[in-house]
Amino acid sequence: MTSVQLFNLTTIGYFVAMILFIAYLVTRSRIIALTATIVAWVGFATNTAAITLRWFEGRAMGYSQAPLSNLYESIVFFAWSILFIYLLMDLKYRQRAVGAFVMPFAFLGMTWAQLGLNDAIEPLVPALQSNWLTYHVITCFLGYAAFAVACGASIMYLLIVNKNQESGFFSIFPSSKVLDDINYKSIMIGFPLLTLGIVTGAAWANYAWGTYWSWDPKETWSLIVWFIYAAFLHARFTRGWAGKRAAWLSIFGFAATIFCYLGVNLVLSGLHSYGS
Repeated sequence: MTSVQLFNLTTIGYFVAMILFIAYLVTRSRIIALTATIVAWVGFATNTAAITLRWFEGRAMGYSQAPLSNLYESIVFFAWSILFIYLLMDLKYRQRAVGAFVMPFAFLGMTWAQLGLNDAIEPLVPALQSNWLTYHVITCFLGYAAFAVACGASIMYLLIVNKNQESGFFSIFPSSKVLDDINYKSIMIGFPLLTLGIVTGAAWANYAWGTYWSWDPKETWSLIVWFIYAAFLHARFTRGWAGKRAAWLSIFGFAATIFCYLGVNLVLSGLHSYGS
């Protein structure tokens, strides 16, 4: 079996988990919620195996880089990262309804990778052949994934605010306090990881191009995203921002994150255009 076939199975697993989580919102069945979580874990394990196998496939072809070097590989790693952060949060909070708002991010990413992107294993250009690539990509995408979980929790928060959670569809949702806490804790995980990603990216840029910072569009947007989440945490610590304002800022921050990740690579030109 090839890594691409395992990624296809991962996509199917994430789809099934997503449908089951949505079914849990409707049926409120704990059995369905448990099944959805188990399927999500199986999908995550398959995703892990696929990334590992792709690494060995690349080494067999004579390429030493980690499987994080093009858009296809970054998307499937992003999906893996989302599941990693989500499952960690699930172990802490046991709020299975959150899965219905987080799994779609991973599933859509995997679907796009499998249906719309080139899955060939290709060598890196010499300027990018560095261990800094691995450090930079891993820290950035784990940070992005934490922001995705925060965004899912924030969407749920805005759906239930001013609603009666004691009855109706929203009764299965976590309380607004729990959702606000998931939003905050996820950003507390993601922000230092993004910071490390920017620092390792600067070190990588100095290795590859001889300068730590060149105001490349990707660098600029990474800084914008960093300031958005820095503002979130500053407002939280100094002014006690929570609730609606925190939820909206989290959603806005994740939208900026997605543009930084995909919009810059696919629309704007710069040193990171190789990612497209």
